[in-house]
Amino acid sequence: MSLDPRARLGRPAGRRFLFEWGALGCLGIAVILLSALGRWTAGILGSVVLSAVSSVVVMRWFLGSESMFRIPSVQLERPSELIAYSVLGIVGGFASVAFSSGIATLRPWCKSLPRWTQYFQPALAGLLIGVIAVLGAPQVMGAGYVYIYEAMHGQFTWQMLAILAGLKIVATLLSFVSGTPGGMFAPTLFIGAMLGAAVGGAEHVLVPHLTVSPGTYALVGMGVLFAGFLRAPMTSVFMVLEVSGNYSIILPVMVANTFAYLIARGLQPVPIFDVLTRQDGLDLPSTEEQREEGILRVEDAMRPAPGALLDADDTVDRGFQRLDEKSTDPLLVRLNPAGWSSISKPELETMIKEGKGGQTLGSVLAGRQIPYLHPDHALEMALRYVDRWPLVPVVNRADFRKLEGVVTERDVLARYRDFGEG
Repeated sequence: MSLDPRARLGRPAGRRFLFEWGALGCLGIAVILLSALGRWTAGILGSVVLSAVSSVVVMRWFLGSESMFRIPSVQLERPSELIAYSVLGIVGGFASVAFSSGIATLRPWCKSLPRWTQYFQPALAGLLIGVIAVLGAPQVMGAGYVYIYEAMHGQFTWQMLAILAGLKIVATLLSFVSGTPGGMFAPTLFIGAMLGAAVGGAEHVLVPHLTVSPGTYALVGMGVLFAGFLRAPMTSVFMVLEVSGNYSIILPVMVANTFAYLIARGLQPVPIFDVLTRQDGLDLPSTEEQREEGILRVEDAMRPAPGALLDADDTVDRGFQRLDEKSTDPLLVRLNPAGWSSISKPELETMIKEGKGGQTLGSVLAGRQIPYLHPDHALEMALRYVDRWPLVPVVNRADFRKLEGVVTERDVLARYRDFGEG
């Protein structure tokens, strides 16, 4: 009796089973992308989810519900086996840096050549790639999905796999820097699969007790190159799960991706697509760069409240008596049951002249509440208020009546100025 759940459930049920997982995978990628962008709105989330699910429906309708690659389930006999995947992540990280550095170096050099050479650069690149194919490596031409499948099933020696990975990097570099459209997605998968299977084969020779199939290493390698070269570590996890339909591979992929991403990010801080856009005269900061920028909070600019703090039950006369003659800042008034207001010295003097000295501040300031902030608010939020109110209170989140400090327009601008100079 077959252990394949699709065989037990029958073809229609099997399609429904894989469709559900495929939809969940696309939804997971959508959530990750939105998290990275930091722009959570119902409209954007709904649009992304709808497009992701629609793509799965269309793809399953025309291509069927079978996964692209099939490998045996991963069984980790001992935690130390994760070291082998860590080694793959390290190798993949350095390969990603070599790949992206080659593009970043050769592309501007090719563009700096005389303009007439740009008509011959694609032809020369095609000739060199053809020579590579004629000399014994036709696998580097095209997307190479067939050869990825063969690598997963042990059709190449680990030495040949390593050679193919290196030659594919060379072929892709020649194609891309010469201006020949060829894409990055398929080459990244091919290089990662060959590199992963090569590392797995070499480790099996050095450590014979490793029983992991080359298909597993090839799939993990695909995710590793995706994480290191394209800087999408979590998206690559979902990608590997989707193309294999094997959810037991998630832990090895995450371990290897982490090493590859950290190495690539440490050796080449600027992602490859940012490098390319800047070479073309555009400056579009990536989400990765934006995440690494320091975020200023209100607490970075706030200062202690000047002068006395008044309550709504205090009278106008009492408020005037507590004024600091040298201070020009208004007094903050804590209203009942919650909320804040402020009153200036000229206002208090006017009220006393009008005979309102015995009235409470809560009554004379009714309807004059001012906004307040919390210390962990982004400092840019303070810009909404400081130009309209000279003094904005910063209060405790657990107790809105507890004043933590105040912030003014001058405080905010000074903090931004110091941040920019730093």
